[in-house]
Amino acid sequence: MKIMMRVFWATTAFALLTGNAMAVEEAEYELLREDGDFSLRLYAAHIVAETTVDTDFEDAGGKAFSRLFDYISGENQPQQEVAMTSPVTQQSAGQKIAMTAPVGQQAQDGEWQVRFTMPASFTLETTPEPTDPAVTIRKVPARHMAAVRYSGFWSKEKYQRNLDALRRWMADNGLEAVGEPIWARYDPPFKPWFLRRNEVLVPVAAPQDSQ
Repeated sequence: MKIMMRVFWATTAFALLTGNAMAVEEAEYELLREDGDFSLRLYAAHIVAETTVDTDFEDAGGKAFSRLFDYISGENQPQQEVAMTSPVTQQSAGQKIAMTAPVGQQAQDGEWQVRFTMPASFTLETTPEPTDPAVTIRKVPARHMAAVRYSGFWSKEKYQRNLDALRRWMADNGLEAVGEPIWARYDPPFKPWFLRRNEVLVPVAAPQDSQ
């Protein structure tokens, strides 16, 4: 089952990203502090589409990906009329939504929340409504995040090692966690492991020097 899910994820990601990888929009943030692979960022408020799955760490992304991929591929109901001159009106099944980065994964009550960030131009009012009740839309407020960037395989061991390092860096810099860690992946599965951009992010209280 794990192998099948990984093959599926790789195939759908390839279909989504091939030929358009350089155009993928990233979540917006202001870089406040940088120390090698570690950083403190201020993320702008943004909209996410997310789903929750009950599985282990390494399979959560693959299990959730099909739901979110279907949503941004057209399984949605547009929330507003679009001018007839806009190509989006030609999508009879629903509005297609551009892929953004990263794909986030976060623990929630023993399960995993996996989310896609919507393009920055979207609001709660203009984000298409999912037709799958397992996919929900919500607004994430602006927040400070401590982050560590690393390359390599998408393994729980590597995630935990970098999370531990990030927590040590946070302690050394007087940063207090105010939320659960988030695992962020920026690249499709077919990209060589040593070229992948992965991150662990932890929501933190606003430091005194940024208030």
